[in-house]
This record gives sequence, C-alpha cells and structure tokens, in this order.
Amino acid sequence: MPAFKVSRRIEIDAGHRIMTHGSKCRNLHGHRYVVEVECEAGRLHEVGEQTDMVVDFGFLKDEMMRLIDGPCDHGFIAAGADDGLLALFAPATGDAVEWLADLRAVMNRDGAALTSDTRLGTKLYVVPFQPTAECLAKHWFGLLAQPVAVRSGGAARLVSVRVWETPNCMAEYGPR
Repeated sequence: MPAFKVSRRIEIDAGHRIMTHGSKCRNLHGHRYVVEVECEAGRLHEVGEQTDMVVDFGFLKDEMMRLIDGPCDHGFIAAGADDGLLALFAPATGDAVEWLADLRAVMNRDGAALTSDTRLGTKLYVVPFQPTAECLAKHWFGLLAQPVAVRSGGAARLVSVRVWETPNCMAEYGPR
C-alpha cells in the first residue's frame, strides 16, 4: 500500500553508562546522539495548516525538543537500578536514601524522572531500563506516538525512532 513518509532529526549531547556491560561502556561516558523520527500516512492532509503534508515538520521538531532535548540534552541518563551511579548524584545535604526513593517513585509512576536536585546541580534523567540506544529508541517512541497521532488527526502514525550513538552505531524501534 503506498504511503508518504517524512522524517525529522535532532541532536543532543548526553552522558550515560551501561552498568552491566562487559566492557568499556560500563564506564561513565557521553555521546552526541542523533535522534530521528519517521512518520507515515496513506494520504496527505487536504485542508488546514497541514495541507499537502503528512505532519508538520515544525511540530515534530517542537515535540522532539520538548520530550527529548529538554529533559536529556547536556544531562546524564541513568538506569533507576544503578545504585552506585545514582549515589554519586545524590545531594550532599539531606537524606540520600529518601532522595533516591522519591526519584524512583516518580520514575515508576511516569516512566522516567527528571531532576536537577543533584550534588552538582546537573540534569539527571532516570529511566527504568539500561540507557542503551535500543531502549532509548523505544522510550522516545512511546513519548512521541500519541502527539503525532493527535496532531495529524489520526492521519499519520509514528513509524520508527532511530537513535545514533555514533556515526557508525544506530538502534531503531518501531512496531511491526
């Protein structure tokens, strides 16, 4: 079945570590992530501000900036189960155990937790999975799918999210 496809990409800088990795990725490090979303529709909009479009590129950029760049750019993405790492971020004053429990409660409720209430005042995005490119692609897909459907009036759907950690390494998530 013929379809129109559009894609939009953004780039962010973020740190992470894969705590169970058997090699160097268990160390703290960062990436210049490239995040690309692809949407498709069987037909273009016939009227309105998206006439002859699948979905507005400006809308895609705005949503990607709000849901990905805002929480993650120039921050650290951490697994909620990474006790040792999260202890490094715990504020120097106050109860670190309570801070971590509160952070995990928000993560469990919302699917992720964002805070800058950290030892150095840095941005920390905590997720309930290892922050691999594969899992980030799935996570960001989950955040973007509904806004795309709503904005397009159900005419377009999010097909995939691709996360490039390096120019040579990419993971993609999309439903079958």
